[in-house]
Amino acid sequence: MYSEISKLIVYKDISNDSVISGLSEIFRKFEGKNFNSEQLVSDIYSQIHRLLEISTEYGFDDNLWQSYLAFMIATTETPFSMVCELNGASEGSVNSLAKHDFKLFKKLFNYDFSDIEYALSIDCFSTICSYKAVKKDSRKYNESVSVKVKNLRDAIRDASDEDEIFLAVTEFYRQYGVGTLGLNKAFRLKEGSSELEPISNTQEVYLDDLIGYEIQKKTLVENTEAFVSGRKANNVLLFGDSGTGKSTSIKAILNEYYDQGLRIIEIYKHQFKHLSNIIASVKNRNYRFIIYMDDLSFEDFEIEYKYLKAVIEGGLEITPENILIYATSNRRHLIKENWSDREDVVTQGGLHQSDSMEEKLSLVNRFGITINYSKPSRSEYLEIVRKLAEKHPEIAMSEDELAAEANKWELWHGGISGRTAQQFINYLLGKASE
Repeated sequence: MYSEISKLIVYKDISNDSVISGLSEIFRKFEGKNFNSEQLVSDIYSQIHRLLEISTEYGFDDNLWQSYLAFMIATTETPFSMVCELNGASEGSVNSLAKHDFKLFKKLFNYDFSDIEYALSIDCFSTICSYKAVKKDSRKYNESVSVKVKNLRDAIRDASDEDEIFLAVTEFYRQYGVGTLGLNKAFRLKEGSSELEPISNTQEVYLDDLIGYEIQKKTLVENTEAFVSGRKANNVLLFGDSGTGKSTSIKAILNEYYDQGLRIIEIYKHQFKHLSNIIASVKNRNYRFIIYMDDLSFEDFEIEYKYLKAVIEGGLEITPENILIYATSNRRHLIKENWSDREDVVTQGGLHQSDSMEEKLSLVNRFGITINYSKPSRSEYLEIVRKLAEKHPEIAMSEDELAAEANKWELWHGGISGRTAQQFINYLLGKASE
């Protein structure tokens, strides 16, 4: 194994602290017959433990060794993989070097662990190469990544030679990209830094799941479709009453357009100072990024909005064309206004102007599209309840009974809204399963 790994060229930069590098060092000692058996077994178990941790995180099954190798190929960013992300397979001398590496990976895929197992009286490699994982709820692992890696693993396993592996891998890079940004839908910032980390489990909600608000959804869809198609699009502010589906609409947009290269980065206002670094890290990637700010608002003493103003429009550097900002807020004007803001009003040419007011309104004016999500009427609320209930046959209630109970529910649980309707349906489902 050490011989194969040491000869890698394009994928030479596989992390030194990776499982594959750890096993390479173990096999170097084993093949050179320069080892203490007990220590080597301990080192092997340490790497197997790490492999199991990765497999659990991503829900790998069957052959964990092959799944891990496919995962490394999918997530290792090299000049070759980054070019393939943008253009797919293309002509160039690097292709022969990549095929050289894929031939080595094919050997690693089919590596025979029997010699080391026999010599050390262990069977852990046999176990991980024929592994039956405990079935888990998809919310407990990164299912999106798991499915993609499994398909790549199977393609490499079934390939007859390095040429077929080359076609499978370059097509994978073209379709999904490479590294964390390619395999995941959504990201957040690691606390205290501008480094992105994936959000493993996002809500599987689609626009059809949001009852009503057809005009609002249409506006959001049209802008997003223009964005993912490479046409001009606007930053969007979704504002209005709480529980009306603003955040749900953006989560649904992610699921609708992920396959077309859309990604979302969630950021909070205390992290706005990192906005420039975030943009710099993703501006040259082959994806469309929505920087998502949920429940955005500022008190009059908070100045973080100035970072946002500069990024949206006003700084010297132009915002890259693959980045937009989508924000939700219960406030139309985002920044809290006071009567004192009007104290500096001056009259000029018959117009009233206030520097304080203009400063606070200038942020919302930088969003090209604003969409209002208002609280539904009672009849709209009951229609939402009815349509949600239709999706669950186990709710055995007539329309009149459903309406009566829904009206009682909202009186005690936050008033009329789409969120209240969903919470009422959840309550009924909980009772139905008793």
